[in-house]
Amino acid sequence: MSDNYRKNCYKKILDASSVYDIAIKSPMQFAPKLSSKLKNKIYIKREDLQPVFSFKLRGAYNKISKIKNPKHIIAASAGNHAQGVAMTCKKLKIPSSIVMPSTTPSIKVNAVKKYGSKVILYGDTYDEAYQYAIKFSKKNNYNFVHPYDDIDVIAGQGTIGIEILEQLKEHPDYIFIPVGGGGLLAGISVYLKTINPKIKIVAVEAKDSACFNLACQFGKPTSLKHVGIFADGVAVKKIGLKTFKLTKNIIDYTLTVTTDEICSSIKELYDETRVIAEPAGALSVAGMKKYISTHNIKNKNIATILCGANMNFDRLGHVSERADIGESAEVILGVTIDEKPGSFKKFCSIIGKRSITEFNYRYSSEKSAQVFVGVRTTKGYEERKDIISKLKKSKYKCYDLTDNEMAKLHIRYMVGGTSNNAKNERIYRFMFPEIPGELLNFLNAIGSKWNISLFHYRNHGADFGRVLIGLQVEENDLASLERHFSSLKYEFYNESGNVAYRQFLK
Repeated sequence: MSDNYRKNCYKKILDASSVYDIAIKSPMQFAPKLSSKLKNKIYIKREDLQPVFSFKLRGAYNKISKIKNPKHIIAASAGNHAQGVAMTCKKLKIPSSIVMPSTTPSIKVNAVKKYGSKVILYGDTYDEAYQYAIKFSKKNNYNFVHPYDDIDVIAGQGTIGIEILEQLKEHPDYIFIPVGGGGLLAGISVYLKTINPKIKIVAVEAKDSACFNLACQFGKPTSLKHVGIFADGVAVKKIGLKTFKLTKNIIDYTLTVTTDEICSSIKELYDETRVIAEPAGALSVAGMKKYISTHNIKNKNIATILCGANMNFDRLGHVSERADIGESAEVILGVTIDEKPGSFKKFCSIIGKRSITEFNYRYSSEKSAQVFVGVRTTKGYEERKDIISKLKKSKYKCYDLTDNEMAKLHIRYMVGGTSNNAKNERIYRFMFPEIPGELLNFLNAIGSKWNISLFHYRNHGADFGRVLIGLQVEENDLASLERHFSSLKYEFYNESGNVAYRQFLK
């Protein structure tokens, strides 16, 4: 039964050439940087170049163009399918409504409105929006267009598979396909496996929305209890019935990737293409990197898919911050140090001439202090272990927080607070050149005469580092302190009277 079902899907893919009335044949771009780094020939299918910056236009047009005498089209979508439906309906002059989760990035909501569709925001997840759209379509006798679990939608996405084989001189040894509801996976897999069963197909999911992986475990589509929304384009609780039926016996491997690994791959794709992929759009590359590393793959032809680039600008800060952790280029530590003059400098000397990405510290007692520190690394996990080992050998109590989600999302911004014990505290703001080792040079220049009671530093990727420092200084020693500061090469400002300091840190 499944074989006949796949044969029917394959025929529909071959019959889906009408998608080019609206979609482009996106280029298959060789990735020289990734290829050199990962020791394989890596190609990127640039679906971000479609008119709606996503592959979803293909399936939407293939489905809607085949509906006879449509009254009104309705769809549920986290964004990209919505844009595909909206643009299709505008071209075909059909009225449409799109139900979108209230968590959908505004860039996608605004894009749908631009095409003339009515937008209805409902629920926090795609599944809640979907249930509402189904009821709405039945009540009004509208044509509902499913984002993935429809054979014509699947066939439209399958045209990507045709293009991949046409555009590559040799068939790929591996292809990494992102998975949400499974429409893209089903369409491409059915076509490629029909043409060449030797092509290895790897399904890639976000770790917090791995509904295909769950279905494979239970042998049938099964709902996740919770679904993460960072990769909103694949935030689906349950794989499609049709998509799972088409793919369950032909996928060679499934894997999941973390938020940090996705962010790292967004950065990799930017370095390669100068395009900022949305989180779901970077899934394929994230999975490819992980698979190559864990399976020691070399000298193979590998196809990946940059399937979408609808990224909200205000998410870039989070992506940038997490990208270094995703590629093992930053270690996050929580360390207890002695509260006495010179202990802070001693701690930094153990870290050595590495770039410090973040340093948070606040005086709390006369015995010890807690430091939250980020350190940039170049040798991955081994260097991470080496730093921690050196700190522990020097009798520091040290916790590795690199994989601690709460620490990365919340605690790093909450370190500090007020201190009743920091008597005679003076606050200064400094600037210094942002080069490896300069933070230690700065501390050496400050010296150990005055106790540091507060310290905050964060690398912003700019030319100059910015430090906020608190020192315990007696009134009669204040002139000596400022003369010392004036003799240094660093620009500084006295912020002891700053209202923000007095409100939150005093």
